[in-house]
Amino acid sequence: MKPVRKRKLADEMRTEWGVSIRRACRVVELDTSTYHYKSRRPGQAPLEARIREICQTRVRYGYRRVHIQLRREGWSHGQNKTRRIYRELGLQLRNKTPKRRVKAKLRERVLTIVDTFSRFSPALEPRLGFRGADVVEILERVGRELGFPATIRVDLGTEFVSRDLDLWAYQRGVTLDFSRPGKPTDNAFIEAFNSRFRAECLNAHWFLSLADTKEKMEDWRKYYNEERPHGAIGNKPPIMLLNHDGAASRPA
Repeated sequence: MKPVRKRKLADEMRTEWGVSIRRACRVVELDTSTYHYKSRRPGQAPLEARIREICQTRVRYGYRRVHIQLRREGWSHGQNKTRRIYRELGLQLRNKTPKRRVKAKLRERVLTIVDTFSRFSPALEPRLGFRGADVVEILERVGRELGFPATIRVDLGTEFVSRDLDLWAYQRGVTLDFSRPGKPTDNAFIEAFNSRFRAECLNAHWFLSLADTKEKMEDWRKYYNEERPHGAIGNKPPIMLLNHDGAASRPA
């Protein structure tokens, strides 16, 4: 039992039974000097308020990402303190979502693209449906902005096995690496990205129209690329790894 709990029990004994401090401490096996000890640490109310504010804005942040955000803002305490306050405030993430009677489904399909080296996402494109020509249009636009990759890893969707995409890849010198049927782990990077995208964006918003969907997804993509810390690249945002100079803005 921790000293804080023992001190509370000693106070309850003194209030209900009228015993002395020494006797109450003897019963709960608490030293009297520990009972009279007053913490010299500064108040942590501002830190608690900031942690709560971060968790209200980023509902899928655990204490590690909260601590990274605090360090960016200039807080100098250790991670254990962040974890303790995070748990005291009851901000732990719920891994299992409650079942609801009515489930809203997103009717649009979303093409997600991520760079496996920098984790940078150059495009999130929602549409009512995708054909091979639509995928070619998006990849051509991304390639002109950031350069064409040597290899693109895709699944066996109809839009990816189309002649349009195959012809575009041949003309651009890009190799299409298809994952095996029923083996999503062949493309683990995009599966991990889709999981974060689903938890932090799709499950956190109502999408009222296709235009509204594009706006909200684009806002999340910019946040993911320019602000969100990524553990695989040293808790840096992907944009800093993409830019050779370490700048936190999109390359020109």
